[in-house]
Amino acid sequence: MVDELSRRLVPDELWVIVEPLLPVFRARSQGGGTAPTDQRAVFTAVVFVLTIGCVWRLLPPSFDVSVPTAHRRFTVWTRAGVWRRLHHAVLDELGSSGLIDWSRAVIDGASVRAKKGPMTGPSPVDRGKPGSKLHILTDRAGIPLAVAVSAANTNDAEALRPLVRAIPAVRSRRGPRRRKPAKLHADKAYDITDLRHWVADRGIGVRIARKGVERSDRLGRHRWVVERTFSWLTGYHRLNLRYDRKAEHLLGFLTLAAALTCFKKLTKARSAT
Repeated sequence: MVDELSRRLVPDELWVIVEPLLPVFRARSQGGGTAPTDQRAVFTAVVFVLTIGCVWRLLPPSFDVSVPTAHRRFTVWTRAGVWRRLHHAVLDELGSSGLIDWSRAVIDGASVRAKKGPMTGPSPVDRGKPGSKLHILTDRAGIPLAVAVSAANTNDAEALRPLVRAIPAVRSRRGPRRRKPAKLHADKAYDITDLRHWVADRGIGVRIARKGVERSDRLGRHRWVVERTFSWLTGYHRLNLRYDRKAEHLLGFLTLAAALTCFKKLTKARSAT
């Protein structure tokens, strides 16, 4: 049963992408010690925690990975930038297959309740309870291109520059790598003159709803895709409530969820051909 679950969580096609990105285990020079835990088993355990949303101590023993090992390896991989590189690698696969639509990008943020840790603040949408905010920027079809986290009381607009800068240079089916959408869509929370100029100076078309001029729902026909992407990401239940004391761990889980979401789109497109 666990083997079947493990294969569904981490299919062979995904492991082919993941394995080269993981730091190589190095044996102790003095010898001795315990044998290293299988890398794939640990990665599968991390995906399980992200998907189910349980705390580390509830990791089932049937995965044959101890709780300290799973948490320690997740910490090491997070510090090594594994999740960001995995996300980039899957985006490269999508880009080289012509599956990223650069004609439009959409940006938005959503708050989640937080138990503890830095990058938390009173949530304006949850009666001032402590929370963090997830930020994403997607392509026209809702594929997550960049993600970030902040305190819940952070203005959405503050994430625009970091997210645009964080778009990686993605392979294309033809021509050079690409990292710049043709247009950027956003709601009134991003209606700041300096931001408009900053985006335009980078050769990106600006389509941000104007306060007091346009109704936000006029952009709904384009912005619904980012709301759907949030639904995809929060399907990974670890993102629905922040347990992690360290903000980089929350960002790690969010980035891994983005990578897995991209991988699902890739396998769906390949199976359709």
